[in-house]
Amino acid sequence: MDLKWFRVPKDIVFGQGTLEYLSTISGKKATLVTGGHSMKKFGFLDQAKKELENAGMEVMIIDGVEPNPSIDTVIEGGRKMAKFNPDWIIAIGGGSALDAAKIMWVYYENPETKFEDLVAGKFPILRKKAKFIAIPSTSGTASEITAFSVITDTVNKIKYPLVSYEITPDIAILDPIIPSKTPAHITANTGMDVMTHAIESYVSNAATCYTKPLSMESIKMVYESLVTAYTNGSDLKARENMHNASTLAGMAFTSASLGIVHSMAHKIGGELGITHGLANAILLPYVVEYNKKSTNSFDEIEKTLGVDDIVSTLKEINQKVGIPLSLKEIDEVDVSEEKFKNIIERMSVNTFNDPCTLTNPRSTSPEDIKEIFLAAYYGTTAKNI
Repeated sequence: MDLKWFRVPKDIVFGQGTLEYLSTISGKKATLVTGGHSMKKFGFLDQAKKELENAGMEVMIIDGVEPNPSIDTVIEGGRKMAKFNPDWIIAIGGGSALDAAKIMWVYYENPETKFEDLVAGKFPILRKKAKFIAIPSTSGTASEITAFSVITDTVNKIKYPLVSYEITPDIAILDPIIPSKTPAHITANTGMDVMTHAIESYVSNAATCYTKPLSMESIKMVYESLVTAYTNGSDLKARENMHNASTLAGMAFTSASLGIVHSMAHKIGGELGITHGLANAILLPYVVEYNKKSTNSFDEIEKTLGVDDIVSTLKEINQKVGIPLSLKEIDEVDVSEEKFKNIIERMSVNTFNDPCTLTNPRSTSPEDIKEIFLAAYYGTTAKNI
């Protein structure tokens, strides 16, 4: 049986001011999960709490989720929830907060769960105790719509993409006012994460007639709106376009999956701590060069955007939003040549074994992946691989 799936949250609530939707849900207790200080700083965490209290609920807050949520963080979060016993779990913030909350949910309802089972795709049945709402603060990860969560093993320095339709949120709330406070560099990184989701899901060997239109619409919206959102963060139309583009891409890749851009970004992020969206943005043009030999789908993207060369176009967008064209130019963490060469062999093998590699449009190998890493590090070309 050639069985395929297309699943998204039951409800997607979008538009300016839709954070107020929280006041309409029914329940007794809710746990809010968030990351650093931005949701507090701009008042969104307090507003979410107030809306839930207006709905008659007691509210507990779990904050301080780190940028790359760890196994310990999600297990501890599950323990805290078990003491409070919420019937709603609401994640508000960036992708890390949403990803962490999903797996906290797993450990809340099933505290005996072994993390290695989640890595193997063996998830317990959820919704026995709580339902899940995701409210993204950035237009990038699309965790609000997907069956994905990325959790970091800090001991072995590996990011694990966990996948199960069980962790698809019940409700996604897309309020563009929230990402309007996002700093420009985060807008750039998360925006190119959207572009990567959209392109990789479009060319994926698991793409279908259900996913491809969503991917292509997202590609167009990012192409038309990212630079504006970056240069003028208060432009709510551009912000709304980027927020919706992120979710459209998520609707596509949660069914079509992704490719080796994400496989590579997972591993270099785990090894060096490079921000996920930034890693994707830099790697994307080089992987597109590599993959163009095996699919005509990039020709369709070029035709839709009205550009001659998608690789050059992606590099131009990166430059316009302040993203370097090579890994060696990154200054947020140490990516010295010595450190890079010390990890490249291990990183290439781990990339090859990443689940996202399975749906890359071109069959690959650890050797090819190593060459792509080198091209992206030095800013050369992947055409000849």
